[in-house]
Amino acid sequence: MTPGKPGGLRVLVLLTDAYGKHGGIALYNRDVLSALCADPDIAEVVAIPRLADLPLGPLPEKLTFDLAALGSSMRYLRAVAKHLSARGGFDLVYCAHLNLIPIARLAAAVANAPMVLAIYGIDAWEPHPRRLVRKMAGSAHHVLSISQVTLDRFRGWQAYPDSSCTLMPNAIHLGQFGMGPKNPALLARYGLAGRRVVMTFGRLAGSERYKGFDAVLDVLPELVREMPDIAYVIAGDGSDRERLEQKARDLGMAGHVVFTGMVDEADKADLFRLADVYAMPSQGEGFGFVLLEAMACGVPTIASTADGGREAVRDGMLGLLVDPENPAQIIDAVRAGLDSPRAIPAGLDYFSFPEFSRRLRDAVHQVIDRASRG
Repeated sequence: MTPGKPGGLRVLVLLTDAYGKHGGIALYNRDVLSALCADPDIAEVVAIPRLADLPLGPLPEKLTFDLAALGSSMRYLRAVAKHLSARGGFDLVYCAHLNLIPIARLAAAVANAPMVLAIYGIDAWEPHPRRLVRKMAGSAHHVLSISQVTLDRFRGWQAYPDSSCTLMPNAIHLGQFGMGPKNPALLARYGLAGRRVVMTFGRLAGSERYKGFDAVLDVLPELVREMPDIAYVIAGDGSDRERLEQKARDLGMAGHVVFTGMVDEADKADLFRLADVYAMPSQGEGFGFVLLEAMACGVPTIASTADGGREAVRDGMLGLLVDPENPAQIIDAVRAGLDSPRAIPAGLDYFSFPEFSRRLRDAVHQVIDRASRG
């Protein structure tokens, strides 16, 4: 067994959200917690979220998910202090967001334990606006990055050697997806029967206009002239929806654009199966997990050369790549995708949850082993 406290290792995880929340980081953190709890050398994982809604759903064995920190920064500090003062100590502090690194660094010092930092996307691409975070961003013992592009951008302002960094791309639970027919109820709900569907899925936030919705809308008139039966499904909801709806009207494309609003988790796979092409010509994605979900449903997928989407399709091995600022490339890729048969690409299991768990376990044990040797 890896050196640690008698009875097994204990890990303290400081995170923004996981169980009881939606979104990419919450999903990623749930996978991290599940993988840590499945490690036979780990006796307990204590996770302290900043945000959570009830019900939480089922939690992994060995996980203590402490909701005492919800509501304020002071409550969060008190919850961390309570666990640090309890008997047993911790062998590792896992900081699940750059914003939490000042607290995580203090917790690691008190616990006399190494700290790992997880980074995801644009939150780590540029020097952090908060001086304290910026100062401490270089103090982790190890960095886990969701993608190479995020790691490269982060190391542009924080120096970490290769030996202190591990790529940890998203995990896909392949058993939750798979190929299947288009759901007749959803076809009727969205008026898509008999239409060829291009889809983009994501949060419609004014701060996240890099996701590629505008790039697809801009080429939609030309696609419709060539293929009058085409429909563009914008899946998800958020504050930018009204602007995107107005843009569709201004382009004369309102009859060819469908806004789904918030999508229930239970409907997600069936929603992806409505698509004939999944297109995300984005410019600021740290990785692009929705690309994995679309591919896991057998949908031909278009990603961007400009951000982490490139890594989700493994540089073109699993899907098509386009320059998001080149409309002609986007149009050509949509045409090619519509002509492609549905198939789950060989090699998608590179991102499977067992592979994710193995990568995380190897990185965690490497950090703890290194710390135990001094």
